[in-house]
Amino acid sequence: MTLPVLAVTSGEPAGIGPDICLDLAEADTRCHCVILGDKHLLQQRARQLGKHINLRDYQTGVPPERGTLDVWHIPLRAPCETGRLNTANAAYVLELLDTAYNGICDGTFAGMVTAPLHKGVINDAGVPFSGHTEYLAEKSHTPQVVMMLAGGGLRVALATTHLPLKDVAAQITRPLLESVLPILHRDLQTKFGLPSPRILVAGLNPHAGEGGHLGREEIDTIIPALETLQQQGLNVRGPFPADTLFQPFILKDADAVLAMYHDQGLPVLKYAGFGEGVNITLGLPFIRTSVDHGTALDLAGTGKAASGSLLAAVDTALEMAHHINRSKTQSIQATT
Repeated sequence: MTLPVLAVTSGEPAGIGPDICLDLAEADTRCHCVILGDKHLLQQRARQLGKHINLRDYQTGVPPERGTLDVWHIPLRAPCETGRLNTANAAYVLELLDTAYNGICDGTFAGMVTAPLHKGVINDAGVPFSGHTEYLAEKSHTPQVVMMLAGGGLRVALATTHLPLKDVAAQITRPLLESVLPILHRDLQTKFGLPSPRILVAGLNPHAGEGGHLGREEIDTIIPALETLQQQGLNVRGPFPADTLFQPFILKDADAVLAMYHDQGLPVLKYAGFGEGVNITLGLPFIRTSVDHGTALDLAGTGKAASGSLLAAVDTALEMAHHINRSKTQSIQATT
């Protein structure tokens, strides 16, 4: 059986991305991982870490081997010093993403898994950049994407992502929720194999607004949006007070939670499974998963970086690929 081929972008070269990618050489992932990055950088980092790994240039159709890492060589723009950011390599980091995307479009890759990059150094290089999620959405001309993290037995999606807290309330609108929730519902079906996803929705305000005394967003926006979606057949419930929503007796009846903003839902998930969590971009016309952590510049080259989240991201991408293929097969069978 031909194994799914996943592009793994090695991320910020000065960070731990190259370190954790090296661990994929020994991982039993049941798929073929191809590391996108500078082959010489990976060789240097392997020597620095005392890892004995065979690096070879990726060739289509050549099966993976345990202890060998297939590399799609993309040269650095400037020398890289472990732990020290260099704006000259910002274009290199973006080329990793572009190459992975182009490989998905031409059928080379079944999806992409991304190691961490550093948003600040890309912006310092003069390229406006707010994150993988937004970059890939723009590149693929996808009008709406949804960030979801999975780990510790939880799936938490976000209505808004990288916004200052002062701007969140204005962004929570009925059109937004009536767009985000169907994407979450559909991708839970097609990419996670859940025929009837159960989604719980957090309120925006403390105590979910407490009947309007602590804010009216729940009354004026969230509840009407949920009622509309319920009439369309979506199993969405809420809004729940965020401070009590993440209780086992409530979550046992849910497949995912929609939080209103980044730091409402993600601290709970990362507490439950930090280092093993997976960042998933929903709504894209392809598979994209990522680690749940940053570049950890101080750990690069020390041997202290854990690769658990990257391995989980690969496993999740593989699971999603299988569900998509199964869904396509069932759809073909239904029409013949």
